[in-house]
Amino acid sequence: MESITSSFRDPCGFIFKHENFIYRQVNRAGAGDFDRFIDSGLYQVLIDKGYLLEHEDVTDTDIPRTDLCHRILRPLQLKYISYPYEWCFSQLQDAAMLTLRVQTIALKLGFSLKDASAYNVQFVDGKPVFIDTLSFAFYQEGQPWAAYRQFCQHFLAPLALMAHVDINLGKLLVTHIDGIPLDLASKLLPQRTRLSMGLQTHVHLHAKLQSSYSDIASEAPARKKSKAGASSKKISKSGLQGIVESLATAVRKLQLSASDTQWANYYNETNYTDDATASKRDLVAKFLAEVEGPLTIIHDLGANTGEFSRIAAEHAELVVSQDIDPVAVERNYLQVRAGSSAANILPLLQDLGAPAPAIGWANAERDSLIQRAQCDLIMALALVHHLAIGNNVPLEQIASFFSQIGKRLIIEFVPKTDSQVIRMLTTREDIFNDYDQAGFESAFSKYFMVERRESIAGSERHLYLMKRNGQLEPEHSLEFRSS
Repeated sequence: MESITSSFRDPCGFIFKHENFIYRQVNRAGAGDFDRFIDSGLYQVLIDKGYLLEHEDVTDTDIPRTDLCHRILRPLQLKYISYPYEWCFSQLQDAAMLTLRVQTIALKLGFSLKDASAYNVQFVDGKPVFIDTLSFAFYQEGQPWAAYRQFCQHFLAPLALMAHVDINLGKLLVTHIDGIPLDLASKLLPQRTRLSMGLQTHVHLHAKLQSSYSDIASEAPARKKSKAGASSKKISKSGLQGIVESLATAVRKLQLSASDTQWANYYNETNYTDDATASKRDLVAKFLAEVEGPLTIIHDLGANTGEFSRIAAEHAELVVSQDIDPVAVERNYLQVRAGSSAANILPLLQDLGAPAPAIGWANAERDSLIQRAQCDLIMALALVHHLAIGNNVPLEQIASFFSQIGKRLIIEFVPKTDSQVIRMLTTREDIFNDYDQAGFESAFSKYFMVERRESIAGSERHLYLMKRNGQLEPEHSLEFRSS
């Protein structure tokens, strides 16, 4: 049994890995709530609606169990685990609405979510799915919602900051694994947000009340008891449902401002001619078809709005379509959500100049990009010049990084004579003496073998199909993790 470090906080159970499969142990401490959850029909209702990740009971005696074991579950195996700080605005918003829908249904059937972590949601076939079957506790009349503050910190606060301040503030979730503190969110949000009933109630006033409650610990015992009693008033079920509805309204009303970023319109502003664009598409499709399958996961790095991810989606079970531009990722996701794009595309935010790190307790609760991203093939189209020239990353280090992730590589080399590179060099000294086709091939040959090289018609660019050298093994292996 290999325990998954992201699930150590819950005494009711944990996630573990056995023979490359993910399992969940339900401990005896969580037996009552879990059995009620199943027997009540709530589990099946959520499964039928597509809101909850399905599981099967495991009776195989070969599966390891601890002395605390009540039941062993094998959930539907996820191909890739993403994190909230890698989601675009609409992904986080959809995950929030799913969590509230789950809570609403749970209340109707006598249960309540005891936690509302954004890490309890993953995206499967373009839709958010709740993955934690141990989050459901039997509801007792008068109980407040234990997960209320967590929901506000994990969902409402970052969404409000992205909508009202800057779309990039979702990245604050990297440094705040337990969600953005409400007092911080309240300080950062503009004064006009206090005119919004939802944000005034669930962020600003909530933050103020949190602060006042935290002061109780430093006060005299008699006064402390009085305040504590006042703060623990019971709330009816209908009142609790009203809070959930109010949160849903607040989340639903949040919208991104009409803004744009440098690369969101890349395919409208590119220096490609129509012939070059067609040539590149044909070559990418040709290279993908030549790779012996089956391909489980393709990572399209620097994917922009997913133009080539859609070609890759015809050749793999899952395409993780990643880009640094939150607007581009937003547009990519909205296409997937609308059904105008393949459902097996997962758009994500990723800055390859500073990839997602390992964070949390002992730097082990959430895995880094490299720990999660081993795949059958990487696509790196119109990307290398951004890393090599824009970020000053040596070509050999780029090749080494890719070799730690992908078995194969479809990569585009853009020379200095290309107008996009010329534009990048107009404002800086050209110190990149090794940045040419010969230097590129030399650097990558240390890690990959070139299987095919083709010129992109109507351009000075070249497209390569490479295979990781057989003697090289990735420095990190992929472990599928859930919360």
